[in-house]
Amino acid sequence: MTGTATAAIIGGGVIGGGWAARFLLNGWDVNVYDLDPEAERKIGEVITNARRSLPALSDVSIPTEGQLQFASSVKDAVQDADWIQESVPERLDIKHRTFADIQAGCRPGALIGSSTSGFKPSELQQGAARPEEIFVAHPFNPVYLLPFVEIVGSTGTVERARDILDALGMKPLIVRKEIDAHIADRFLEAVWREALWLVKDNIATTEEIDDAIRFGFGLRWAQMGLFETYRIAGGEAGMKHFIAQFGPYLSAPWTKLTDVPELTEDLIEAIAAQSDDQSGDYTFRELERFRDDNLVAMMRALKPRNWGAGALLNAHDEKYRPPLPNDITAPLGTLHRVIPIDWTDYNGHMNESRYGQVFSDAGDVVMAMVGADADYIASGLSYFTVDNHIRFMAETNAGDEIRVRTQVLEAQGKKLRMYHEMMRMDGVLLATCNQLLIHVSLETRRSCEPEGEILKKINALGEAQGKLPRPESMG
Repeated sequence: MTGTATAAIIGGGVIGGGWAARFLLNGWDVNVYDLDPEAERKIGEVITNARRSLPALSDVSIPTEGQLQFASSVKDAVQDADWIQESVPERLDIKHRTFADIQAGCRPGALIGSSTSGFKPSELQQGAARPEEIFVAHPFNPVYLLPFVEIVGSTGTVERARDILDALGMKPLIVRKEIDAHIADRFLEAVWREALWLVKDNIATTEEIDDAIRFGFGLRWAQMGLFETYRIAGGEAGMKHFIAQFGPYLSAPWTKLTDVPELTEDLIEAIAAQSDDQSGDYTFRELERFRDDNLVAMMRALKPRNWGAGALLNAHDEKYRPPLPNDITAPLGTLHRVIPIDWTDYNGHMNESRYGQVFSDAGDVVMAMVGADADYIASGLSYFTVDNHIRFMAETNAGDEIRVRTQVLEAQGKKLRMYHEMMRMDGVLLATCNQLLIHVSLETRRSCEPEGEILKKINALGEAQGKLPRPESMG
């Protein structure tokens, strides 16, 4: 897709607002239509939270934010849209009217996704002018952070949708057969039913049930899922042993998966009261921010291990990683990123160890420029940092967008000395670092001279940068 793409969000509730943020912060222009007179305020607050958290998942600069507009009609919202996302209430009659309005105003061939958690495409498409355009795109809240989305529909449509969702940093799953509630919600509904019974039968409170999930199997599921978790539970004998050991208990009357307790006023009141007590005095928006910060920290924790959601984030970062600087006769732009929430300490600003990471990442860019990249390191040669002098000039906080400018002070033989300036986007100098790297053999763990093209490039870089004036911030 060339140029700036446009998404139309029809229905701006929690899910619609999350879709708007996901598209907007990935560089799409977004048109929103919602009858709620408070829609602009509510979506604005969702996008504010998204601006705080989504960029923190990346270790590179994300795309420039698109333009957000609120339309006065469905037609105005959809007429130029490439992707249209319906997120109206979960009633089939409302969805049918909405799709009729959408298709009356949009261009033929536009993708029309539905956020429905339960309806099948064949049900959504009933009476539609161009049924093949309508498909299920069922996300999870918050849409701007959680990458998983189920897509169900005709082959050509969902394949186009998959490519776009992939570019948005999401994890689309094409459901090969339409089924009520798709895949994920069928699990959630089963767990939800059992939880309702546990509360109704006075076995556990809402908080105790949540504790069982968040301190127990929820942590395992978050990084490994269901089957792989049980594969490990089977020990060295694997999944066959696990099923043989625990399979017979599936017929025991442990659960009430197909029975639903009657949602009486007393049960509803008990659940609501327990849930309110559990959340304490936190407001809805405060709870959203706690949730987002926790999700960012957990997903980022998986990045160094390149596992699960962390592997997806790494792959998405690579799409936006800038090319290595070409002009070696000027100070080098080596880093551009947002400071994530998990880099802050008890004082509320960036932990000092993370300054070292910022400058190390900037140094890695210079290493890659001269050819000391991952393949070079795999060959048994690299550069080690042997000396860092960091000066802290101003506080750096979560959400700050920063750039690092690097000047090579010495690049000859074994030595690579660099001076880094870390600046906020408003020009405030946050920190500087004088860094010395030494070329080493990973086999002997001793210094050695680089050879061949690496030596030529390091000498050329040192000669070109050596002609630059001394950075003012060096004093």
